Amino acid sequence: MKKADVLVVDDEHKIREVVRMYLEKEGFSVGEAADGREALNKISAGKWDLVVLDLMMPGVDGWAVCREIRKTASLPIIMLTARDAEVDRIVGLELGADDYVVKPFSPRELVARVKAVLRRTRDGQKDPGEADQASLSYPGLSINPDSRLVLVDGKSVYLTPKEYELLYQLAKSPNRTFTREELLSTVWGYDYFGDARTVDTHINRLRDKLVKISGRTSFIATVWGVGYKFEVKNELSQ
Repeated sequence: MKKADVLVVDDEHKIREVVRMYLEKEGFSVGEAADGREALNKISAGKWDLVVLDLMMPGVDGWAVCREIRKTASLPIIMLTARDAEVDRIVGLELGADDYVVKPFSPRELVARVKAVLRRTRDGQKDPGEADQASLSYPGLSINPDSRLVLVDGKSVYLTPKEYELLYQLAKSPNRTFTREELLSTVWGYDYFGDARTVDTHINRLRDKLVKISGRTSFIATVWGVGYKFEVKNELSQ
């Protein structure tokens, strides 16, 4: 299998050096960028399998880089930050980051997370046999697994990879309640390092996008104390 190409973006040379050493030891091909602008230039110029992205950088920060990446690509992103505030983690996840690591961190743990994210991307981001899955269609909503195109009232809606996977997982089993733990396991993978609040953050973001286009109540219902379900009401089928 081809070596995975990982771009490490951090304004601290020592951190880039340590991360590079540990990743190369595990067989990864590693590139470096010292700031957000250099990162965007290298991302546009080459093909990368994953980006390790520091949030707090002068000039173009990690949030801006993440936004630019997500405008055109589903490139996996692991964010690094020295701040452990919950709002930072939530903003990062809402922007489409796949994982979040707080400094100071163990290089071995970071390598484990890189492997886990790449494994999900290559082997588990799509459900086994997803290419053979049927399109889903409900009044006001359709999902095409081949193109990952989601239409709400005939209008396309941009979803991050995880938002799409959550929607598809829920919609393919209408009215079935999924616990947060089930969704974490299915969408993020059993070895995800995060917690159940990750699901809540993505569900809220997904709901906002669906409601913004449809102008009506979201298709996703909260089952208090349990989790979420894709709700097919009588009025949706009329």
